[in-house]
Amino acid sequence: MADLLVVLTLALVVAAATAAVLTQDPARQALVLALLGLALAVLFTVLQSPDVALSQLAVGSALTPLMLLLAVRKVRGRRGGRKREPT
Repeated sequence: MADLLVVLTLALVVAAATAAVLTQDPARQALVLALLGLALAVLFTVLQSPDVALSQLAVGSALTPLMLLLAVRKVRGRRGGRKREPT
């Protein structure tokens, strides 16, 4: 039973990582990265490593995607404020 749970969580991690790689939009990519961090936290919990799971939950699921979303927002704000030159 435990082996089946590990295989299922590994499949979830692989699916989330594949989705993160295939996503084109940076904002959506950050959200998928948060899901990947959550899937990894579940995997670490299943593998009986709760301290690593808590760290992954805090950093991989919350802080890193938040920083990426803020960076994307700032870059898009700068790009939107510029006037385009006619070609």
